[in-house]
Amino acid sequence: MKNVTIPVEIPSDIMLTLNESEEELKDHLQVAVAIMLFHEGKLTIGKAIQLSGLTRYEFEKSLAKSNLPVSNPSIEQVMADLETIKKL
Repeated sequence: MKNVTIPVEIPSDIMLTLNESEEELKDHLQVAVAIMLFHEGKLTIGKAIQLSGLTRYEFEKSLAKSNLPVSNPSIEQVMADLETIKKL
């Protein structure tokens, strides 16, 4: 499958303020988008990791840094797990 490039315009004064190379900023934006889409439930953790370009450990560290959980189970999932544990 072919990768898609999406151009993003960033004013030069912001680039100067950030004091980062275009590649560094691209990497930061890619991770930020992956985290956002994972948090919104639009990507699974596997696909978000793939998009971020990070290892699973690095991605989970980034989630923790953003105060976001690695998983966000629904009440139904938690209750089902509780019932399963009770049967053990």
